[in-house]
Amino acid sequence: MEAAKRKWKERKWRKEKKKENDHFSLSIGTKLRPSFRHLPLIGTAVRRRAMEELYQWKEQLLHLWSLAEEQLRQVPPVQLYAAAAVLVFTTLLLLSLRLLKRAKSNTIVLTGLSGAGKTVLFYQLRDGSIHGGTVTSMEPNEETFVLHSETTEKRKTKPVHVVDVPGHSRLRPKLDEYLPQAAGIVFVVDALDFLPNCRSASEYLYDILTKGSVVKKKIPLLILCNKTDKVTAHTKEFISRQMEKEIDKLRASRSAISAADIKNEFTLGVPGEPFSFTQCYNKVTTADASGLTGEISQLEQFIREYVKP
Repeated sequence: MEAAKRKWKERKWRKEKKKENDHFSLSIGTKLRPSFRHLPLIGTAVRRRAMEELYQWKEQLLHLWSLAEEQLRQVPPVQLYAAAAVLVFTTLLLLSLRLLKRAKSNTIVLTGLSGAGKTVLFYQLRDGSIHGGTVTSMEPNEETFVLHSETTEKRKTKPVHVVDVPGHSRLRPKLDEYLPQAAGIVFVVDALDFLPNCRSASEYLYDILTKGSVVKKKIPLLILCNKTDKVTAHTKEFISRQMEKEIDKLRASRSAISAADIKNEFTLGVPGEPFSFTQCYNKVTTADASGLTGEISQLEQFIREYVKP
């Protein structure tokens, strides 16, 4: 009898517990259901507000446009035409200046120490022969011509403006007249008599590489090792390494000079590291040549890389 009563109480307790759980679940579902049901309404409200803001912006733009039209109607036609003409002229002028600025130069500057063979190379480029080029020039040789090696070609090629600047120290200031318009610089080195002139050539090259006109325009420079047809001539690799070492010494000595005494606008290389031509602001490469024998193919290749045919 007692056992049956306990079972009945357990069944009753379980039923009541189940009712409570069902009621709790139902109440939670009822509370959550409205939030899910109103989500689309929230999205509609956001879209409606965005459309209202767009409409307001449209009305403001139309209002501003109408005000501008009224102002234009008040301006006399003559003044209106004059303003339009000034606007068109200014636009065309700016476009022309930009096109002129973008127009690439066809000037190649030959420079280097006296006796390096610059004038011989000039005549080889122009005529394919040395003529009287073995005599040291005291005045710049300047001429625009089609490279001699290209004169036999049927297609038209772009002429090159070649300037041979004398290497004498008193005449070097003339170089500044041509550098700003240069498409490329050819620094000619005597590969046969290089070592006695290594320091002088390196100093001259240092001055060129630190000139503002060269750095700002990043004018490419070719170190052309001339007279390499001779057996005792130094290789371009040796010449490049020796000049890097000399320029490294120049950097150290010139950095000790006060800033007021330094004429150049820029310094070379990375502080604390040995100097290398790869550290220059502009591209520096080396090549071989022989003005006397006419072997100038690498020089012509450099020219045509920066003065397109």
